[in-house]
Amino acid sequence: MPDYSRNHYVPEWYQYLFLPDDIREKKFLYLDLTPDTVINGKKRYERKALLRWGPPKCFYEQDLYTTKFGGWKSTEIEEKFFGKVDNSAKASVIYWSNFMHPSVDTKARNNLLPYMSIQKLRTPKGLKYLANLVKLSDKNMVLIELQKLQNIFCALWTECIWSIVDASQSKTKFIISDHPVTVYNQGCFPRSKWCIGANDPDIWLNGTHTIFPLSSNKALLLTNLSWVRNPYGNPLKGRPNPTLFRPAMFNFLSIQTGRILSEEEVIVINYIIKERAYRYIAAAEEEWLYPEQNFKFDHWGEIGSSYILMPDPRSITFSSEAFIGYDNGRSEAFDEYGRRPWHEDYNDKMRHDYEWKTFHAFQGEYARLFGPKRRGIAFEFGDKDKSEDNADFHAYHLRLEQQYKPFVKKKIKHRRK
Repeated sequence: MPDYSRNHYVPEWYQYLFLPDDIREKKFLYLDLTPDTVINGKKRYERKALLRWGPPKCFYEQDLYTTKFGGWKSTEIEEKFFGKVDNSAKASVIYWSNFMHPSVDTKARNNLLPYMSIQKLRTPKGLKYLANLVKLSDKNMVLIELQKLQNIFCALWTECIWSIVDASQSKTKFIISDHPVTVYNQGCFPRSKWCIGANDPDIWLNGTHTIFPLSSNKALLLTNLSWVRNPYGNPLKGRPNPTLFRPAMFNFLSIQTGRILSEEEVIVINYIIKERAYRYIAAAEEEWLYPEQNFKFDHWGEIGSSYILMPDPRSITFSSEAFIGYDNGRSEAFDEYGRRPWHEDYNDKMRHDYEWKTFHAFQGEYARLFGPKRRGIAFEFGDKDKSEDNADFHAYHLRLEQQYKPFVKKKIKHRRK
């Protein structure tokens, strides 16, 4: 009989996606980043930080989701809420780990985003974040609010640029943490107010990337469109139309695939995951748990400025409006940030012209930094974008930087005054 009081805030099935199929003993190297100090009489010692445990013993707390009212206890949230979420999510996560164009599975998309949103809230770190957000200290009430706000991040993630990256050619693989839906913002250093305790940079900040490892070899990176169009702006400024709990449009064709990460890039992503963990991380190999030993950057912000987490802007279409027609003759319109025609900033022409210049400057800079080979391939007009630009098209992108970078530098100089 299942023990519904033993609550895995990182599901066991998800953990198994990070253990190689060919190992006999399905166990992690499980690292406690802040091991407890034990006092036994006059002796004082620190508990062992590194353990070899399997998924049943990792990332769980007893009665984390148990509600208590006086002497009465209930495990219904674990059994009927999280149980249902996990059952529908497993196939979805596996689908996205193996995603290839031209596949379109709306059920897999519809299951993934609520699962990610709930996963971000259900961890010990996430529950503390939620308690602060809703200004509640009673555990029972926080768990009730979690169910009410379970889709809080879905609309904004829907409108992000999606990139699925591949670590299969790297010796180092992705690690997992006790807060597996990880965020990075180059303006929010680990000791900043945004990152103290259970705090995380909000996903509605321009420069916030969301990192969700799908397996040991695949990860989903989500980046705000406004940041892709202007990575020279303020990463702490709110993205356009940050309204939550609203309809949002998703385009399977714009998902970027085919990017093979270098060993160094995998290590950098693992470094972010470890820095944003709350207390525990796990990996199939011990050396993967210490990415800081091979971290090449001098400071946190350099990760962002290196564009490691960015999709390839050359595989992104600069669009402004989308229209949907229905069989009954009704139609709807959205701009690129999910605003409707009656919104005062709908299809903002001034912003459009500004982002046109910064976006094309970024395309040119990206081409100069990484060469003609694309680092992410979308799917447009029924065929894949070419994986490598020819000499003429590459030269065109380089000219874009020369043409628009003076405008970008002028705007940056003005902003810093």
